[in-house]
Amino acid sequence: MEKPVETHGETAAGGSGGFDVRLLGPISIRRDGAALALPSSRKVRALFAYLVMAPQPVSRGRLCELLWDVPNDPRGELRWCLSKLRRLVDTRDQRRVITDGDTIRLDLADGFVDVVEIARATQGGIEGLDASRLASLSALFAGDLLDGLEMDRSPHFNAWLTAERRRLRARHTAVLEHLARRAPEEDTLDHLEKWLELAPFDQGVHDLLFRTLARRGRIPDAETHLAATVRLFEAEGLDATPLRHAWRAARAQSISAPVSAPATPSASVSTAPVPTSSPAANALTDPAAISSPPLRRASVAVMPFADRTHDRGAYATGLVRDVITRLAKLRSLFVIASGTVFALQERHIDPEAAGRTLNVDYIVTGSVQMEAGGNITVAVELSETRTARIVWSDVFSRKLDDALLAFEEIGNRIVASIVGEVEAAERNRAILKPPNSLDAWEAHHRGLWHMYRFNKSDNEQARHFFEMAVRLDPTFARAYAGLSFTHWQNAFQGWAPRELEADLAFDAAGRSLMTDDRDPAAHWAMGRALWLRNQHGQSVGELEMAIELSPNFAAGHYALAFVRSQAGDARTAIDASDHSRHLSPFDPLLFAMLGTRAMALVRLQDFEGAADWGSRAAARPNAHPHVLAIGAYSQALAGRMDDAQINAAAIRRALPSYSADDFFRAFRFDETGMTLFRKGARLLDMA
Repeated sequence: MEKPVETHGETAAGGSGGFDVRLLGPISIRRDGAALALPSSRKVRALFAYLVMAPQPVSRGRLCELLWDVPNDPRGELRWCLSKLRRLVDTRDQRRVITDGDTIRLDLADGFVDVVEIARATQGGIEGLDASRLASLSALFAGDLLDGLEMDRSPHFNAWLTAERRRLRARHTAVLEHLARRAPEEDTLDHLEKWLELAPFDQGVHDLLFRTLARRGRIPDAETHLAATVRLFEAEGLDATPLRHAWRAARAQSISAPVSAPATPSASVSTAPVPTSSPAANALTDPAAISSPPLRRASVAVMPFADRTHDRGAYATGLVRDVITRLAKLRSLFVIASGTVFALQERHIDPEAAGRTLNVDYIVTGSVQMEAGGNITVAVELSETRTARIVWSDVFSRKLDDALLAFEEIGNRIVASIVGEVEAAERNRAILKPPNSLDAWEAHHRGLWHMYRFNKSDNEQARHFFEMAVRLDPTFARAYAGLSFTHWQNAFQGWAPRELEADLAFDAAGRSLMTDDRDPAAHWAMGRALWLRNQHGQSVGELEMAIELSPNFAAGHYALAFVRSQAGDARTAIDASDHSRHLSPFDPLLFAMLGTRAMALVRLQDFEGAADWGSRAAARPNAHPHVLAIGAYSQALAGRMDDAQINAAAIRRALPSYSADDFFRAFRFDETGMTLFRKGARLLDMA
């Protein structure tokens, strides 16, 4: 739906003076202000709408599959529909239906399309839009997408239409939420009414409604709303406790603040059902909690995937349960249990509404489809609940020769991608906030942002924020693990006395383990700290425990590869390095994963392979001098002296006095590795 359309300065609610398309509500098309008569054929109107919203040209085969359920001549019917469509939108001077070989697209670059304008305006995030822009976008939502255009015997089109309606409702809800929080006081209740209508299970709308009514002195209205919603809520067998807590907090706040408006008769307040209770919902229980919110973790709900394999949902259900279990084992996010998300599906609550019901930060949706040739295709999307912004999406396709192996591989990629993308989003959000406003979770992610810069000053900043995180939440195992990593970096990079920093890394890792010995990151931190202390066997044991606790923990596989690439089984190190990159192909430590593979290949005396992987490691933007040295020494051993000299020059620019002694002080090579890398250093006059 993210199809670019130039709007030429028209207001969002008004459209341009040329070609104007409205797909929200009943479909309408206007040219130069005059309404065009729509074709009577529902297939033609459906084809038009699908092409309008398609982000790229669509194949004829896809359109036939979408709109016809085993017709006698689907391509002939498609040609007939296209002829009708050309009469509708083409003119003597301009062709809008463009065919190119087997593909078809609509050219609306000079027109205005409501859904495309909404997508364009919100794809960068709703937070950056001002209230007037949000109001103009809200005005575009005149009804459901293609209202009344469901198609008999076109299951693929109906599935697409349902998904797009759901996506647009989520976007409308997000617009209304931000409007309600930012619009002038006198408009707040109007936006809240619309928000309630779209998302009656959303904890956020009820919280804000209670606060708004209490602030205006409308205590009876708020209590009436609470009583009605509690009755409806309990009739559904749902826990209304969070609503009661929210009302108590709002009323307590209103008692200590001046009333902004007298209680006067006004429009009635909607009494829609209130959201379900979930562990992710941090309800306020007393006035003190208003100014001191509970410590939190980012939360995610993996909603049941749509199943199009005709296997009664076995593949999709199994995959979703597996992803939820693996995410929970990582212990870096608050993950909603599978029983809860499947219960919401049984109540026919769509995924975006379920995300608001559960009050989670992120939701994962997807579909599983069987393709021709025995391929299984899984499409996955991660989005922010409160902004409806798509954070990440991907499509995975595997041969179904071995179903268990195919889903194992797909599940690995999904889990690693969710964790990586959420962590990146949280890091980027934390770095934009004032430091004195951070909670423990945000301080931890701000620490990660600095930690992944791999230089001395940023490492010191990372240490500061990890210490802030554990001060705010002494039970935060991941923050202790991050703190241990900063001390490890000081020791490894030679930025501080190695023995002292090794002890500090060990101490912080121990605190992480004492806080949560089921967190793989705690064992990862301890394994690295033990390696610093030259306790190789115990280090390997801790790192193996990390990946036993969570097989999807990419950093654990990399750390095991790092230790074994210098001493131990070099071939096992290569396998572990490859697996870590497969799990997390865009990892901040990718340079190290590549360098680790190069070190193992040097020990195996595969110098050509080592030079290739060392070059890739050294080319990464955050590669530090030790990684550049891996590249330079392995290239020299392979006889690639020109490339090796380029990396050697880069090292000297960063650290003019760098030598092989610095390299060997950082690493723990066995005798074979030390002999080979020293030979490479001598070839570059760096011994």
